Amino acid sequence: MKFEEYHIAEGIKKSIAKQGFKKPTDIQFKSIPAILNGEDVLAIAQTGTGKTAAFVIPIIHKIHIKKLIKQSNGVKCLVMAPTHELALQIDTVFRNLSNQTKVISYCVHGGVDRDPQIEKLEDGVDVVIATPGRLFDLAKRQVLDLRNIEILVLDEADHMLDLGFIEDIKMLMRFIPKDRQTLFFSATIDEKIKKLAYAMIDKKSAIRIQISPKDPVAKNIEHAVAFIEMDDKRFFLANFIANHPQQKILVFVRTKVRAERVKKALAREEVKAETLHGDKLQSERDEAMRAFRQGDNLILIATDISARGIDIPNVEYVINYDLPESSEHYIHRVGRTGRGTNKGQALSFCSTEELTLLAELDRDLGKPIMRLELSKGDYALTIEEQKEALKTDWQSLIAAEEESFNKKRKKKKR
Repeated sequence: MKFEEYHIAEGIKKSIAKQGFKKPTDIQFKSIPAILNGEDVLAIAQTGTGKTAAFVIPIIHKIHIKKLIKQSNGVKCLVMAPTHELALQIDTVFRNLSNQTKVISYCVHGGVDRDPQIEKLEDGVDVVIATPGRLFDLAKRQVLDLRNIEILVLDEADHMLDLGFIEDIKMLMRFIPKDRQTLFFSATIDEKIKKLAYAMIDKKSAIRIQISPKDPVAKNIEHAVAFIEMDDKRFFLANFIANHPQQKILVFVRTKVRAERVKKALAREEVKAETLHGDKLQSERDEAMRAFRQGDNLILIATDISARGIDIPNVEYVINYDLPESSEHYIHRVGRTGRGTNKGQALSFCSTEELTLLAELDRDLGKPIMRLELSKGDYALTIEEQKEALKTDWQSLIAAEEESFNKKRKKKKR
């Protein structure tokens, strides 16, 4: 079935075609009719499979039709997202697919001045995409009226629970109508998600949609692991970047401090990179994302929280500089490449200290991650070449960067 065959507004079809989409993905094919029919939906699918459009398309249609017959006033749909970046990304999808309809969407999030957001809300919008903190701030100020909400969407619901937003979500239920359509979208599901979902939806009539192939990693992503000791990882990352010039590479690390260390290390080799983590100002995070999306910067070093769910076009490679602590994080990380129909590659660096994590990943993924074997000669040669290029005291560099980073954090707390 093609999108042009769906019973949705012609303006939406034109916008979908303009985006280059002809046929729905599996999650879109199964979700769109149910949402159009007003069903509560709990949808689980791999990252990169088009989950956002799966709820955006039918929501735009429903609100557009109501506005055509003058039955819509106030905010009709609320979409909650765990991070600023994801909220902005969802808003972009709404705007791209609704620009030939009467539907107006708007994103509100923290880290920026609230006054322009208040002005926009007072002008009138149909869909609000929000992070929890700013959402409740605006609701308490009685700027954001949630009494007319007809559709509630929780996107990346598993991540929202990981970040401790469950009490915020429960509190939200007091402000919005009980008679509403509720949509859960997530890449993974566990007992916590089930419990929350069933508390918010009519579980007798709700539709559960789960796209679960045997391999949780998308089929168009090649992923492998190489055994590299912790102190040697910086040499192999620099070598990889040097051998893949003009290609977009997303590097994942475990902590904010390590993100800055890796950036500094690359800078010493005249490799430009930016970081994305929670200690950066929102304006800095927005600029880092903008530069990476547009290709002005080709190397982005990120922590899990900052890059979760982000749809960045044409990421050729994902590098797990540090192994993640769960298979869910692994799936989300490698899913930043190979989006849609594109091919992607992911490479993980595993040190001796991380062998236990690797064994857990192999078990949870259902099969071992492909191993890349490095001969002792190649391993030593890579390190020697990078050391020769650097000719610098790495221990001093790391100590200096950590001291600088801690000073910035103390200054920021003041």
